[in-house]
Amino acid sequence: MDHAMESISPLCEDAGRRRWLIAATVTGGIGGIATIVPFAESFAPSEKARAEGAPVSVNLSRLARGEMMTVAWRGMPVFVVNRTDEMMAGVLTANTMVADPTSKHPFSMPLPTYCDNPYRSRQSHPNILVAMGVCTHLGCTPSPRFQKGPQPNLPDNWPSGFLCPCHGSTYDLAGRVFRDKPAPRNLDVPRFQFESPLHLSIGRDEHGEA
Repeated sequence: MDHAMESISPLCEDAGRRRWLIAATVTGGIGGIATIVPFAESFAPSEKARAEGAPVSVNLSRLARGEMMTVAWRGMPVFVVNRTDEMMAGVLTANTMVADPTSKHPFSMPLPTYCDNPYRSRQSHPNILVAMGVCTHLGCTPSPRFQKGPQPNLPDNWPSGFLCPCHGSTYDLAGRVFRDKPAPRNLDVPRFQFESPLHLSIGRDEHGEA
């Protein structure tokens, strides 16, 4: 009898262990399901986040030729430049100096088809540049350097554009990065449209919101 009990005990222990593991697994699964829902809900965007992602309306009535304004969209700076004829001529001059003149390699968003032109702008307003003010190297904000010609940290044949103060990447006045710079891509151009001749909407176009 003692030998029989000894031979049965391991089997009973194994069966009991299996039942305990199954019960623990089911209990853990139920607990996991209970915690998944609130965790998933934490990913839902807040009202503030939704507001930050909403289109931004920009009044251009006080933006003179040759000037730039910076607006915030999705928590990031967006450059809006009212280019002069001379500045636009500088864009054409820079065609042979930039790494990706036709923006075949976008950074974080595709170039809108209506900006697929030498000035990367709307044909109705070719002088207005709209570009993300975020360097494609490490995310610094480039500074405007609209004066042409030699000056500190810029080449003697500088056609005007932007200089990133962090690591020296330079962009022309269409937001295209110059060759042999740390930044790998041109500045992004967000979706935008003109609600009227002097009112711009960033983050929305005829195809909807970005």
